[in-house]
Amino acid sequence: MRALLQRVTHAEVSVDEKCVGSIGKGFLILLGVGQNDTGQQARQLAAKIAGLRVFTDEQDKMNLSLTEVNGGALVVSQFTLYADCRRGRRPNFIPAAPPQIAEPLYEQFCNLLQEEGIGQVERGVFGAEMKVSLCNDGPVTILLDTDELSLPKRH
Repeated sequence: MRALLQRVTHAEVSVDEKCVGSIGKGFLILLGVGQNDTGQQARQLAAKIAGLRVFTDEQDKMNLSLTEVNGGALVVSQFTLYADCRRGRRPNFIPAAPPQIAEPLYEQFCNLLQEEGIGQVERGVFGAEMKVSLCNDGPVTILLDTDELSLPKRH
């Protein structure tokens, strides 16, 4: 799974000019699901995002997590994060999971964020043509890929 996180002061997503999800302070998460992704990657990514310390504390240091600032998450499905642009000028999206695999993992990921303590988890509409607006705070933008994250140690 791949997630592009943008720390925001606010963000919203619209479908057919109707707002379907919005948050104040928190993360806009563009989420891509790969062909070989499973619920384990969704769990790992949700835990990483919930605990990532990129919000500023009273000393203006990036030292607080999304849960510590009571921030929200707006999750938008984004298969184009798996674009393969190595050849030619037209991206190849074969590495992205097909909708019947991606949509359940997208929903599971959103539910796992809530289990990790994120009180407000808003969603886009899977597979829809969406318009996203945001105010990137910082700006802070981070790309996470579960293929590059170490698995948590179990005791």
